[in-house]
Amino acid sequence: MKNEVIVKSSAAVRAMPIGAGKGTSCSVLIGPGEAPNFALRKFVMEPGGGMPRHTNKVEHEQYILKGGAEVGIGGETYQVKEGDVVFIPEGVPHWYKADGEAGFEFLCIVPNKPDTIEILDTGC
Repeated sequence: MKNEVIVKSSAAVRAMPIGAGKGTSCSVLIGPGEAPNFALRKFVMEPGGGMPRHTNKVEHEQYILKGGAEVGIGGETYQVKEGDVVFIPEGVPHWYKADGEAGFEFLCIVPNKPDTIEILDTGC
């Protein structure tokens, strides 16, 4: 791993579709090979897109950039929008359903630790 300053255009980072999701892609803006402690990812969900109920072995810190979504975390459902922040503890089931008109974009910061994703429900 390099230990140097990173400055780059997010537009230069290729977005990869998320197979388990619907209309969802992810760009790893700063990856585990670039920074020692955290990875920075940008998720984009097309209008009506989303991610099914799943768990991760790492926590998530998220900042909503654009649009809005219904987000299920544990047994609660939240309406989130641009400017909101979300914390999802490790191991807690969560899911996303993007707004049907505006879509949904957010930054997600996760620790650089081994992660396992377990899909609990295949619907978005």
